[in-house]
Amino acid sequence: MSGRPDSDTGRENADSEAAAGQDGTDGPAETGEDARRARWTAVGTGAALTLAGLAAALLRLTRSAPALVPAAYAGGAALCAAASLLGSRGRTRRALWLLIAGVMVMALGDQFD
Repeated sequence: MSGRPDSDTGRENADSEAAAGQDGTDGPAETGEDARRARWTAVGTGAALTLAGLAAALLRLTRSAPALVPAAYAGGAALCAAASLLGSRGRTRRALWLLIAGVMVMALGDQFD
């Protein structure tokens, strides 16, 4: 019990906050850049998976496959397109979950083939 109850800890907190800002880990500029990068990643991934799902649906339509297979690919592509739209509006967590759901629906369609 060496600490005094009237000791001032404000200076220690200010020093630790200044040190955190100097090493570049939690700066406000990086937070905005990280958010921008997450939005572009969600948009790009969603667009790529949408195109892949639509291409797979069209390929399955031309071959002899059950009707459920191209429908699953098209449904997964629609979910990925919605994820891309959400990602462009900054809802990156929801976009990630929609991307996962879309890929799972496409994988389910692949199992029916």
